[in-house]
Amino acid sequence: MNCPATVTLTRCTWAEGGDAAMQQYHDTEWSIPQHDDHALFEMLTLEGAQAGLSWRSILVRRQAYRDAFHDFDFGRISRTSDQELEAVLATSGVIRNRLKVFSVRSNALAVLGVVASHRSLDKYLWSFTDGMPVVNRWTDASQVPATTPLSDRMSKQLRRDGFSFVGSTICYAFMQAIGMVNDHLVGCFRHAKP
Repeated sequence: MNCPATVTLTRCTWAEGGDAAMQQYHDTEWSIPQHDDHALFEMLTLEGAQAGLSWRSILVRRQAYRDAFHDFDFGRISRTSDQELEAVLATSGVIRNRLKVFSVRSNALAVLGVVASHRSLDKYLWSFTDGMPVVNRWTDASQVPATTPLSDRMSKQLRRDGFSFVGSTICYAFMQAIGMVNDHLVGCFRHAKP
């Protein structure tokens, strides 16, 4: 009796190993172009929450963030009171950093401003790359930068437009996460399949 061959996928080095959640995220989301405003706001929030922490620490709390922040409904979040945000700090499974939690509301307000002037968060964000992903051809993880002139420019503009927790490193990680930048290594099975 012949057994089917096991297919081993080559992934970016950060997603290799036995961590099923990280592999799932890598295989189905990371560096795949995203254009839904709520999903974009979710990733902007999660990348800001990650500052100083590992992505895994945020990924395991993702559902807690969705629950605490109304599935990233930025209209609803913009109306959240200080008391409600204090309750998020006290009772939810999110990272308990006051500045990060309160930034979700201020960023929701900034999103509303962007939507009013650009028709969508998607159009605003993707304008930084003229609507097309930047496809890099890195062969080794050590080649992948933490920031670029593009992430510097994006960070400055987001700050001018009222966003917080949007430093250049966060912006670059965000661009990778939403597929504005394809940083899958060339040997990774996802590189050619955004």
